[in-house]
Amino acid sequence: MAKGGEILAASKSELKKKQKQSKKSKSGGFESLGLSPNVYNGVKKKGYRVPTPIQRKTMPLIISGYDVVAMARTGSGKTAAFLIPMLQKLHHHVPQAGVRALILSPTRDLALQTFKFAKELGRFTDLRVSLLVGGDSMESQFEELAQNPDCIIATPGRLMHHLEEVDDMSLRSVEYVVFDEADCLFSMGFAEQLHKILAQLGENRQTLLFSATLPSALAEFAKAGLRDPQLVRLDLETKISPDLKLAFFTLRQEEKYAALLYLIRERISSDQQTLIFVSTKYHVEFLYTLFREEGIVASVCYGDMDQEARKIHVSKFRSRKTMLLIVTDVAARGIDIPLLDNVVNFDFPPKPKLFIHRVGRAARAGRTGTAFSFVTLEDMPYLLDLHLFLSKPIRPAPTEEEVLKDMDSVLTKIEQAVANGETVYGRFPQRAIDLLSDRVREIIESSTELTALLRPASKAFGLYTKTKAKPSRESIKRVKDLPREGLHPMFKDVLGGDELTALAFSERLKAFRPKQTILEAEGEAAKSKNH
Repeated sequence: MAKGGEILAASKSELKKKQKQSKKSKSGGFESLGLSPNVYNGVKKKGYRVPTPIQRKTMPLIISGYDVVAMARTGSGKTAAFLIPMLQKLHHHVPQAGVRALILSPTRDLALQTFKFAKELGRFTDLRVSLLVGGDSMESQFEELAQNPDCIIATPGRLMHHLEEVDDMSLRSVEYVVFDEADCLFSMGFAEQLHKILAQLGENRQTLLFSATLPSALAEFAKAGLRDPQLVRLDLETKISPDLKLAFFTLRQEEKYAALLYLIRERISSDQQTLIFVSTKYHVEFLYTLFREEGIVASVCYGDMDQEARKIHVSKFRSRKTMLLIVTDVAARGIDIPLLDNVVNFDFPPKPKLFIHRVGRAARAGRTGTAFSFVTLEDMPYLLDLHLFLSKPIRPAPTEEEVLKDMDSVLTKIEQAVANGETVYGRFPQRAIDLLSDRVREIIESSTELTALLRPASKAFGLYTKTKAKPSRESIKRVKDLPREGLHPMFKDVLGGDELTALAFSERLKAFRPKQTILEAEGEAAKSKNH
């Protein structure tokens, strides 16, 4: 009887277990993936509870063995989406099997980040992961490879170097390949190396391609290297987090330095971390030096920066020793800062997708944030293109005259427009700009370093302007018909009565343009005399 009872109890507990299991499968959590305890514990230890959308869509496909092309941005959780299935597939260290997984990253920083992440997620497994990137000595990497790693995380250049140098190094044993930020791998000129690496891989492999965009060269590459891939596309390209506030300020190119100092001094809290995007490495250097002269500590990161210096600067920002990081677009691709508060577009991005890529780094994981963008007259068509892309209405801030007539109702209208998802763009307070422009001029004149940087920065900006993508013709036309914008609503606290009257007057003066210059008028008068 006892035995029979035991059997009953066992089957009851078995039943409960099965019910619990099927409940978990339906929940779509990490439990539903059927991960081995060692991998699952690593995921839990990392603090992950619920998969992100890209993880939820790709991981079951990857674990089932499909080739996958996944379109996902930095910060979407894509790294875990390919690392967790990899750890599950490799399971444990096999000394004689050779390299079984290969992850290719476009930059040293991204490769290093992926390597650290793989170590953390795989902490309860005995899998060996090696990092092959430029900037580290080949000798130490030879020693790494002698340890028979299960997985290699590499940049294409350094991997090719090893394949050429090491006679018995083979990629034939690789059964799991990831091309991470593949669009970046292509745009950075690695196409030829990637095709060579592809040729050295065995036939029986699973190939994954993760990318923010899918240019035609990359689509061709995917056709050549992947077998009937599943395409996973999250419609994130045209979406901006609802927790992210967007502020667009109109100004002149030469006012940007003063405007940035004003934002940092007056509007951005000193306990917030801010990423500042500029167009060229000369602007990175210029801003960094300007800040230093002003007693503001910042970190920097640009494409051809010394690797060691880059590592130091980025880690200072990561550990919150600095609160500002000045970057170019190329350099920023490899940096992932999870808890970023603000993004500043010092130079407005020429493509909507680039804007989304930049600002998508702030206001993640339920946090709020702000993206501040400086917009010159030349940038206005790009601003209109962006709003067409986002299907978002845009309007200028009311002028000072309009506010003077009925301040409360005008400001209420604007607040309602913003609440309804409209963008309201406007000017910076001119008084603040003027005061700080004088200060910037003083700093530059007293610094030989800044004076020396002025010319190359200006030349580089000229080249950048010539080579960047052009805005649409429609937007160029529309800009001509836009009404004049007033002070940005963010600065409504500077709108006292006298200040407002003075602003209205000075704006009227600026808007007043004589129909002809004095010389033209004199010429007209002379003509009419002769007739």
